[in-house]
Amino acid sequence: MKNKLTIIKVGGGILNERKLFEIFLKNYSKIEGSKLLVHGGGIIASNYMIKLGIPVKMIEGRRITDSNTLDVAVMTYAGLINKNIVSILQKFNCNAIGLCGADANLITSKMREIEKIDYGLVGDIVSVNINFINQLLKLKISPIICSLTHNGSGQLLNTNADSIASEISIKLSKYFDVTLKYCFDKPGVLTDKTDDLSLKKVISKNEYKKLKKNNVLLYSGQPYESTPFYPMCYVLSYSNFLRSLLDIENLNFADFCKFLTEKYGTVWNCDENFLYD
Repeated sequence: MKNKLTIIKVGGGILNERKLFEIFLKNYSKIEGSKLLVHGGGIIASNYMIKLGIPVKMIEGRRITDSNTLDVAVMTYAGLINKNIVSILQKFNCNAIGLCGADANLITSKMREIEKIDYGLVGDIVSVNINFINQLLKLKISPIICSLTHNGSGQLLNTNADSIASEISIKLSKYFDVTLKYCFDKPGVLTDKTDDLSLKKVISKNEYKKLKKNNVLLYSGQPYESTPFYPMCYVLSYSNFLRSLLDIENLNFADFCKFLTEKYGTVWNCDENFLYD
């Protein structure tokens, strides 16, 4: 029987609100068993770019990363945000280590090919050092991974945090019973990005294929291209995640997941062979 592993991806919105930030991390520290956190920090990076007079370039919600933008991303993601997370978790007696993709050759990637848009210094994941993550988890250390990878030739690359969380979850599902949660500023998966009432509570394998074919499956305002159907995945508003934790603080993790499924966000519901169809 596999041990349980909780993987949470948290967006920049909650990281930018100090009070929510600490509440989130306090409750993260209470999750039983092995756990891993993936974070971005785009809002914070953009704020610092504005202060430094560096233009923030976005196309269809995606960041264009030139050398100046990457410098700020490294400073904020791997430095300011990552180390603040680790230090606060230590306060809550959760032993953690902050990492980017270059550390221990954790995540290698290749620069995204130019098609219609040149995204600049952006990486698409090639490999993940699962053995290293496994060693940390065996030592009961929680990895805190920011959204930077490297190409193996000395170049850091800005990489989508959702993709990092997805790829790590899929790889680790061979060794753990993984639950993945995305926490961001929407109620869950929407079929209309302008209407929070268009929330999909449960998405089955067949429904997912239909929604993707019709290009109406939206996440964070973008057509969702790479969804980790196995292991079980929850897409949550971070406010709902916090509220659910606070409401059921004394429940064990299995009961927490059941409660969460019934009340909040979207549950991706399918069999483990989905990815290999």
